[in-house]
Amino acid sequence: MRRLGRFLLVVLALVGVLSLSAVGLGVWLALQVSPRTEHDLPDKALLTLDLEARFKAQADGDPLAALSGEKSYELRQVLDALDRAAKDDRVVGLFASLGHAGLGLGEVQELRDAVTRFRASGKPATLFAETLGEGGGGTQDVYLASAFGEVWLQPSGEVGLTGLMAESPFLKGTFELLGVKPQFFGRHEFKSAIDMFTETGFSPAHRENLGRLLDSLHEQLVAGIASGRKLAPDVVAGLVGKGPFLPAEAKAAGLVDYIGYRDEALAPLLDGTAEELDLADYAAHLVEAKGTKVALIQGVGAIHRGESRHGFDSEPDFGARTIAEALREAAEDDSVKAILFRVDSPGGSYTASDTVWREVKRAREAGKPVVVSMGNMAASGGYFVAMAADRIVAQPGTVTGSIGVFTGKLVLEEFWKKIGVSWDEMHRGDNAAIWSANRPFTPEAKARIDALLDHIYADFTGKAAAGRGLSAEKMDQVARGRIWTGADARTLGLVDGLGGWFEAKAAVREVAGLKPDEGLRLVEYPRPRKVWELLAEAMAGGTVAERRHLAQLSRAVTALEPVLAPLAQLQGQAPLRLPPGATP
Repeated sequence: MRRLGRFLLVVLALVGVLSLSAVGLGVWLALQVSPRTEHDLPDKALLTLDLEARFKAQADGDPLAALSGEKSYELRQVLDALDRAAKDDRVVGLFASLGHAGLGLGEVQELRDAVTRFRASGKPATLFAETLGEGGGGTQDVYLASAFGEVWLQPSGEVGLTGLMAESPFLKGTFELLGVKPQFFGRHEFKSAIDMFTETGFSPAHRENLGRLLDSLHEQLVAGIASGRKLAPDVVAGLVGKGPFLPAEAKAAGLVDYIGYRDEALAPLLDGTAEELDLADYAAHLVEAKGTKVALIQGVGAIHRGESRHGFDSEPDFGARTIAEALREAAEDDSVKAILFRVDSPGGSYTASDTVWREVKRAREAGKPVVVSMGNMAASGGYFVAMAADRIVAQPGTVTGSIGVFTGKLVLEEFWKKIGVSWDEMHRGDNAAIWSANRPFTPEAKARIDALLDHIYADFTGKAAAGRGLSAEKMDQVARGRIWTGADARTLGLVDGLGGWFEAKAAVREVAGLKPDEGLRLVEYPRPRKVWELLAEAMAGGTVAERRHLAQLSRAVTALEPVLAPLAQLQGQAPLRLPPGATP
């Protein structure tokens, strides 16, 4: 009966929304199913790219995203489109806008590499920035901008080349005031996630680890800016940390080429004959690449047991069952030549990570080569799921490693006394209250916790050593919970090569025995969910609460408002096209 009530609630609400927006959805759906070919592209196109837009690891599961007015790109789509545009005679150049890119360093490095390859074709690539880090904090933006042939800065902007900083709060003193006792245990001294609960500042191991991480990232940023801006590395090193710079100062230092406004930067590239074309719109018109079938599996987000969550407004999610099933399906598909596994995860459940590790290993045993491409981060459980692959490729700035484990709890026993709350308990079993926040670990419970941590650490390091071909002693030296940049991880043998999607595809060709120029057709596993499948799941209830359905319907109405008004004025106009930035 409750299921029927939920069904009727959703259906009635949908009827109201669809009655309001039938015209808008009809136009949108027509655009989705209308054949769009490369013949629809202009003869001369200047590709535009908004680097302040939202970049996604995967395509939206939300069918209303294209109508919301929010510009977004799928990172892989942008990278592939730039590579294809470099060889497309209709494309005359690239014009990118930047204020502050909300990208991780690994993604920034992928974009820099793609822009560099585009420029190698002889086509111009210009970047215009209203500002590069307003109020400071623009070091990564300057690094991204340096990949472009020309950099324009608005006269009111600044260049926030202020350097890198790591800071962290420590709550031990707060807990003491509140009567809260943190009890956390890790393997080993560099597994510093627990330090914020147990320390008042960086421990020696924590400081050492962060120091090396900052040194490696600083070296990469200095080298990249120096190469891109054609400056000596020692000159750039001297500039880093001296910002923010005024426009004239930045130009004199060689950090930007011109001071002016967007229209002034854009005019020379258009030259009165080229048409502006958003990169996502360009990509949507390209014919799908042909070639050897390669399964693409993306593990993005915190790793947990069970299925990845789906929904109209779901963010990327790493459910071990979903990813494991995708690996099995790809391994059993005779038409799949290899598997490309993209990992961008800070870690998560040990058990869930082990489930995915096993399927990577089984895929290899079944004769399917597996290449892992690491994104911004593949640490702890994120490294666990990757370490059995034939080949691991990471960006120099990828955060990886963190081979270790921790667990613990906050004991509130004294806190309850301070606020006058009393608890009573009954249990059967000596360790029934082992995870209760109302009492500390007993010696017997602590012994079980230690045994668990030792077991997990031994399993993690043992499998990592076997996968990477390292001795147990060497693995322990690079493990112990320590995080590394991709550049350092390569030196230590934790990854095989440096790069992103482009280099990972080259690795796929190599391990699969293909020609270096062999075309690859990447097919997503699991198959992306269709709109009606998501809708059916919502109506059936699934794991989604009624309030989420209503929130999605409310979002639908809000998203359609700016679309419905212009539709009344479309009579007599040219056929509709998706707005720049939409990703069909």
